[in-house]
Amino acid sequence: MEFIVDTLGNAFSVVAEFGPELRKVLALTLWVSGSATIIGVCLGVPLGVALGLGRFRGRGAVTALVNTGMGMPPVLAGLLLLMLLWNDGPLGSWGLLFTPAAMVAAQALLAVPIAAGVTAAGIRALSPDTREQLASLRLGRWTQGVVAAREAWPAVVGAAAAAFGRVIAEVGAVLIVGGNIAGETRVLTTAIVQESRRANFGTALGLGIVLLLLALFVNGVLTHFQLKEAT
Repeated sequence: MEFIVDTLGNAFSVVAEFGPELRKVLALTLWVSGSATIIGVCLGVPLGVALGLGRFRGRGAVTALVNTGMGMPPVLAGLLLLMLLWNDGPLGSWGLLFTPAAMVAAQALLAVPIAAGVTAAGIRALSPDTREQLASLRLGRWTQGVVAAREAWPAVVGAAAAAFGRVIAEVGAVLIVGGNIAGETRVLTTAIVQESRRANFGTALGLGIVLLLLALFVNGVLTHFQLKEAT
């Protein structure tokens, strides 16, 4: 019992102090995961709309790939990107390995299929009357997709929330391509792993609390817009 009390006390001390190192880790976490979410939404939502509305050759195969990507292990995404960015890899000359940019790319690889899958499900859930009305307007494919996305706006916001939730909590991909370098590529999840390995459980728990508060804040904002549009 004493161990738990001490751990909780240390955790709340970390949160209350909110020191410069924690602020830097928090800022990098928000920048990496936020950038990855934006990329994932910008690429995944149009793909999801196309899968939800379109009737094109290979649609089933693309849908299967998206569904598979939704369950891709983060460590596998990190490993694939590591092979591309390694010194002898196809993109090794870019010098992105063990940088925040590589971490953004790894998380975006995880975010795209999530955003696409959730959006596609929302488009398919539109009422038959709405879908018939879209077809009768004889709009261009791009305009039709924009109108469909507006009609399924709560699902699109839900796609963004799901993509953010996927990337903010992952550790494997950013650890592999970022290296968990203090002051450069250390984010909240990798910092939690680092402190846990050192048996600094209070610090690790404090970082976890900050991570949960960050996720709560971002998802609270997204939920506000989701429910506001739905009503």
